[in-house]
Amino acid sequence: MAALSARPDAIYALPIYRCLSYPLMGIVRKGRGNRFYAEMWGYMMNSQPFSDIEASTPGSGTVDPDDVARFSAQAALWWDPNGPFKPLHKFNPARIGVIRDWLCSHFGRNPKDMAPLGRLSLLDLGCGGGLVSEPMARMGAKVLGVDASSKNIGTARAHMAALANPLDLAYRATTVEELAQGDQRFDIVLALEVVEHVADLGLFLRSAGQLVAPNGVMIAATLNRTLKSYALAIVGAEYVLGWLPRGTHQWDKFVTPAELALHLESAGLKPENPLGFSFNPFTDRWRTGPDCSVNYMCLSKKRN
Repeated sequence: MAALSARPDAIYALPIYRCLSYPLMGIVRKGRGNRFYAEMWGYMMNSQPFSDIEASTPGSGTVDPDDVARFSAQAALWWDPNGPFKPLHKFNPARIGVIRDWLCSHFGRNPKDMAPLGRLSLLDLGCGGGLVSEPMARMGAKVLGVDASSKNIGTARAHMAALANPLDLAYRATTVEELAQGDQRFDIVLALEVVEHVADLGLFLRSAGQLVAPNGVMIAATLNRTLKSYALAIVGAEYVLGWLPRGTHQWDKFVTPAELALHLESAGLKPENPLGFSFNPFTDRWRTGPDCSVNYMCLSKKRN
C-alpha cells in the first residue's frame, strides 16, 4: 500500500481493493472467473493482458443489444450534469480540448479561431445524446452524429432543436457498418468511449476506417484492460463511488493500446502513440499524461 499512497489516485485505490470481493463473485458466477484470473496473472507478471484479437469470433454485427438497451433506458438523462452521465460531463473539457488541438495540428488550423474546424466534415460514432457532437459543430465542423439507439438520437435531436443558434449538425440512428456501405466519407471520425461497448471490435474499426476520407483522421478513446482499470473504472466508479450504474462496463471488453493499434492498422489507418487521461480527485479535473493504464485516446491517420 505504500506504493499506492504515492499516487494521486490512491484515494480511490485504498478503499477499492478492500471491495473487490463482491464484484469478483459476480464475474465468477457469470462464468468469466478463469478468464479474469488469467488476465490478472499476465498483468501481475508485468506484461500486457492476454489479447483476444486472434481468438475472437466475428459476430453478425457491431451492436451489443444489452448495451444499447442499457443506454436507451437512460437516454433522457444525457444532458443532466448530475445524472448518470456526470462522469462524461466532467471528462468533456479535457477530451474536447485534446481533440481540437490534434485536429488543428493535423489540418493546419489555428485552435484560437472562432471556427477552427470550418469546412471539415466530422462523424461522431456512438454519439449518445450529442455531448461531443455539439461542441464539434460549434467549432465549425459539419457534424453527423450516429448511434445504434434511436432513443439516444431522439434526445440529441431534442437538445439540438432547443439551441438558440442553429448548428451544422444532423443525427441518424444507424450502425457504423451500415453507414460504411454508402459513399459518404468524413475528414474526421470520432469513436469516443464506444469501442468497449461494441459486439465486434474488428468489424467496428474496419467499418470506421472505411469512413475516413483521404488525408483524414480517426480519434478513438477507450479503457485499457488492466487491473488498475478494473479497480478504478468498474469497482470504484460503479460499485464504490456510484458514478456510473452497475453493469455499465464489462472489463473483458476493455481494449489494450496494443490491440487497438493492431485493429486500426488492419483498418487502413496509421495510429500514433496514445495519450493517457487520469482524474485528479483533489482538483476534481481530468488531466492528460503518459499513463494509459485506465483511460486513453489515440489519433490515427488514413493511409493513402
